[in-house]
Amino acid sequence: MATRKRRAGEFTLIERYFRPLATSAGAFGLLDDAALLTPPSREELVLTVDTVAAGVHFFSDDPAISIARKALRVNLSDLAAKGATPLGYLLSLALPKNWTEKWVQNFSKGLAEDQAEFGISLLGGDTTRASGGLTITITAIGTVPKKGIVRRAGARIGNAVFVSGTVGDAALGLAVKRSKLKVPKKDEIFLRDRYLHPQPRVQLAPVLRDYATSAMDVSDGLIGDLAHICRASGVGATIEVSRLPLSDAARNVILRDRKKLATVLTGGDDYEILATVEHRNIGRFVADAFASGVPVAQIGWVGEGNPLPIVLGAKGRPLRLKELSHTHF
Repeated sequence: MATRKRRAGEFTLIERYFRPLATSAGAFGLLDDAALLTPPSREELVLTVDTVAAGVHFFSDDPAISIARKALRVNLSDLAAKGATPLGYLLSLALPKNWTEKWVQNFSKGLAEDQAEFGISLLGGDTTRASGGLTITITAIGTVPKKGIVRRAGARIGNAVFVSGTVGDAALGLAVKRSKLKVPKKDEIFLRDRYLHPQPRVQLAPVLRDYATSAMDVSDGLIGDLAHICRASGVGATIEVSRLPLSDAARNVILRDRKKLATVLTGGDDYEILATVEHRNIGRFVADAFASGVPVAQIGWVGEGNPLPIVLGAKGRPLRLKELSHTHF
């Protein structure tokens, strides 16, 4: 009679797959109830937390390595937007009833690869069972020089509005995943990867500290997140569609279906950096960003008025958007 293979318990999982990730001395090898973290001299800690859940932020059949990277990188993106250098993170992992040890092994592999890429360590956390689907919460910790954090509040009338990289790829990748959009195979591979694997712009952080008057990452949609900056800063903003930095794949989609422009503007999951910069610093900001390896594009300007951004279409006429951003509720 065949016997059911017993799955590893919580402490075995920690020992096998998560303790090797605790490379910081302050993590105590995950043998204690808390970690110890001392910020470098003359620097302050920046903390951010994000929860990602199956069926909301990723698909349950996405590769475990990709889920791990996304869960970690969305937090690193928040740190980058604040001008912070990442130090480490705390992980809370709630596993569904159908979890397997192989899945956990691949998940920890994804974390290990990103730790090596971004120079960070697991500091601690918790592992438990979930009554519903897989849920992952990560608290990321970084540092900035004292009084060096870049906040949402700070945009001023006359500032230029910039965004890094290209926008709309992840939202289009999600549409491809849901079979709501068909594209050539080359574009499909690119767009799916942009959805699965955000690219946190950590190398842009010091440039933002030098020049940005406000910043945040684009997680819920370019227009909606720009509205957050406007509300926090008490200003308005105008952007021009003709200035949007688009990948070849996104441009091809819009050329075939102009209605997909709304997806690019409001779909979310870009995890690019949205920032405002004083007019006199535009040239230096662009040059230093390029030197860091992150391209940036000026897409508009800050002005007076309603915090809901004005979006000017190809003919200079304001566009009407049904929604400003993606919502989780």
